[in-house]
Amino acid sequence: MRQSNKERDDAGFAAFVAANTPRLIHLAELLTGSPHDAPDLVQSALIKTYPRWSRIEADDPTGYVRRVMVNHQNDWWRRKRPKEVLTERLPETAGHGDVAGDHAQRTAVLAALAGLTRRERQVVVLRFYCDLTESAIAAEAGIAVGTVKSTLSRALNRLRSMPELALVRAD
Repeated sequence: MRQSNKERDDAGFAAFVAANTPRLIHLAELLTGSPHDAPDLVQSALIKTYPRWSRIEADDPTGYVRRVMVNHQNDWWRRKRPKEVLTERLPETAGHGDVAGDHAQRTAVLAALAGLTRRERQVVVLRFYCDLTESAIAAEAGIAVGTVKSTLSRALNRLRSMPELALVRAD
């Protein structure tokens, strides 16, 4: 019995989701700064990706989902911003079996990322976590390459001056 195109698309999408969900959730956590909002961001991006799967599967589905996540995060931030209450300290995050040193380092990096603006955090995560070029970041974030360069420079200067990263720099 032959599979229909719809069944093949469903199987391909399911395989993509199974293979990429952990990395997408980690990316979402870095983008949002919240382990609680990250799965929602990934799920929203996958919901928006599924209807277009047959068109994007052959190209770069990971890049497409990443772009949807960045756009959705921007939209979410714009809607939530007036109601959001910023705090000096991040809430404690639940451990995932990390050794103490790794956990301390992760907490320090997340705290430092929380100290950046939304755009600075986006550019740093896309550059160093996703290993994208400046032009690819510009395309995904919808900003000019020059803006990526200046934002990245400003963000790195801020990160270098943060005491939270003293532990990370010592390693």
